[in-house]
Amino acid sequence: QVQLAESGGGLVQAGNSLRLSCAASGRILSTYAMGWFRQPPGKEREFVAGITWNVGVTYYADSVKGRFTISRDNAKNTVYLEMNSLKPEDTAVYYCAVNRFGTSRSPERYDYWGQGTQVTVSS
Repeated sequence: QVQLAESGGGLVQAGNSLRLSCAASGRILSTYAMGWFRQPPGKEREFVAGITWNVGVTYYADSVKGRFTISRDNAKNTVYLEMNSLKPEDTAVYYCAVNRFGTSRSPERYDYWGQGTQVTVSS
């Protein structure tokens, strides 16, 4: 099994940048995919970005494409989310997750979740 811990959230002004980190405990197999999701207050959890563990193929939600970048460091068992040009609508709790069977946009496909980290973007 895998345990995940997000970090790097905080309060920033619109237009600024922030980088989130997700450290994994346990072995990440080559067939796994890792993803970032977010949940704004009072709304459902939504897909943000995903990456395959072996090759590093990336996938993004249209709302963040061109602004956010997902990456991973296999040696450190860590996945990152670089967020640029932040907007107030990016405010949410951000979660990282693992899908044992590959990349998906559906949160129901993911097996392991972190506790989340709060990102607040002010105008």
